[in-house]
Amino acid sequence: MKLKFLAIAAALTLSVSAMAQNNGGISPEMMQQMKKSFDVNNPTDKALRSILVNNNPAKLALNFENAGKFDSHFSNKVNTSAITDQKSSGRCWMFTGLNVLRNKAIRKFNMPANFQFSQAYLFFYDQLEKSNLFLQACIDTYKKPMTDQEVDWLFQNPLSDGGTFTGVSNLVSKYGLVPADIMPETYNTNNTSGITGLVKMKLREDGLELREMAAQKGMKPEKLQTRKTEMLGTIYRMLALTFGEPPAEFTWSQKNAKGETVSTETYTPMSFYEKYAKQDFSTYYMVMNDPSREYYKIYEIQYDRHVYDGDNWKYVNLPMDKIAPMCIASIKDSTMMYFSCDVGKFLNSEKGFSDPDNYDYGSLLGTTFGMDKKQRVMTHASGSSHAMTLCAVDLDKDGNPLKWMVENSWSNTWGYQGCLIMTNNWFNEYMFRVVIEEKYMPADVKALFNQKPIQLPAWDPMFQPEE
Repeated sequence: MKLKFLAIAAALTLSVSAMAQNNGGISPEMMQQMKKSFDVNNPTDKALRSILVNNNPAKLALNFENAGKFDSHFSNKVNTSAITDQKSSGRCWMFTGLNVLRNKAIRKFNMPANFQFSQAYLFFYDQLEKSNLFLQACIDTYKKPMTDQEVDWLFQNPLSDGGTFTGVSNLVSKYGLVPADIMPETYNTNNTSGITGLVKMKLREDGLELREMAAQKGMKPEKLQTRKTEMLGTIYRMLALTFGEPPAEFTWSQKNAKGETVSTETYTPMSFYEKYAKQDFSTYYMVMNDPSREYYKIYEIQYDRHVYDGDNWKYVNLPMDKIAPMCIASIKDSTMMYFSCDVGKFLNSEKGFSDPDNYDYGSLLGTTFGMDKKQRVMTHASGSSHAMTLCAVDLDKDGNPLKWMVENSWSNTWGYQGCLIMTNNWFNEYMFRVVIEEKYMPADVKALFNQKPIQLPAWDPMFQPEE
C-alpha cells in the first residue's frame, strides 16, 4: 500500500510538472535550469551578491571610463536668466514655456536676470480650464457607457498638473500674464499633489452627476451648462483658497538690469502680456522624434489640450537629422526652445550630465540591454517625461553637434549650475519634442503642417504630459 501511495505521488508530481510546462507556468525542471544562472559557490557571483544587496545598482554601474567626457564648454549658447524652481509640482511644461518668453522679455527690456512671469497665476487658470475640459467631456460622452474606453480614460484622468507647450500658448493668449511678485507661489502651487487630489475627487463626483443629468429625457443643454458652472464655482473657490485669487488689475514697477526703476504703471494681465510677452503663437511648431510611427506625418492627440475651446497638441514626426539643424539655427540666433525628453535615462544628476555610456548595467549584472529607440517607445520603456529649455549646442569644426545643454527648473543647486548637459548620442536616443519658431524651419518641413492630422486617442503612449 505504501508503494502504491508513493507511485501516485510521483505520478502527481510528474503531472503537475507537465501541466506547468504545458500551461506556460514555471515547472520544477525550469526552476532547476534557472538556478544554474547563479552559482552561490562561484566567488564572483558571491562577491557581486554581497555588494549588490547593500547598494544602489546605479552607483555601482557608474562608468569610470566615461567620467572624462564631461565638458561644460559650448560653441553656441543663448544667454540665460536666473534658474527657476518648480519645487514638488508637475509644472515643468509651464516653467519651460514661460522661460522661453521671459528670456525674450529680459533681453528686449533690459530687465534683471531674476525676472519671472507668475507661474502661480497661469497655473490657477490651467487647473480651472482642465476642470471644465473634463466636465464638458462628461456631458459630451454621456451616451457612452462607463466601461467605454474613452469614458474610462476620462475618469482615470480628470485633472493633472502636467502639460505641453500648447497649454502655455492657449492659456497665455486667453488670460495674459502677471509678474511673479504680483502673484507669488504658495505652498500648494509648489506642492500640487494635495489640492490636485481633492479637486480630482470632486470632479469625478460632479462628472457622474452631469452624466446622469444629461441622460434624463428632455434635459435642456442650458440647464446642464448652468449646473456645470455651479460646479466650476466650487473648483474656483478651492483654487482661490489654496493658490490665491488672480488679480484683475495691478500696479507694477519695471526695473532695468541694474535694479533701477524705469516705469510704474497699472496693468491688466492681458495688457501686461501685450506689452512684455506678446507672441504670434501660430508661428511656433512642435516637432517630435518617434521612430515607432511614420515620419513626415502630422499627428493630433484627443483631449491633449488645456482649454476645451483651445487646440489639441499637434506635431510633425521627423527623423533626428531633420530636427537637429533647426535647433542649431535657433540657438545661433539666441532663441531658446521648449524641449522635452526622457530625463531620467542614464542621468548623472550630481554632474548634470546625460550620456548612454554613463552607466554600464550590462557588465554589472552579466546581461545586455539592447532595445533601440523604436522598441523602447513601443514597449513603454521610454517616453517624454520632462520639459526643459534648450539653450546651447557645441559644434565640431564641420558644424556637427557634439553635445547640448538645457536650462532646467529644479533650482540652481541641481546638476550643472541648474542645467543639464547631454551628449549628442543621448540627445538622439532620448529627446522627443521641441518647439521651433517658423523662421528656423525649412519650407519643406513647414509645408507638412498643411496635412490633415492623424488622430490618436487620449490613451496613446505619446500622450504623456511633461511633469
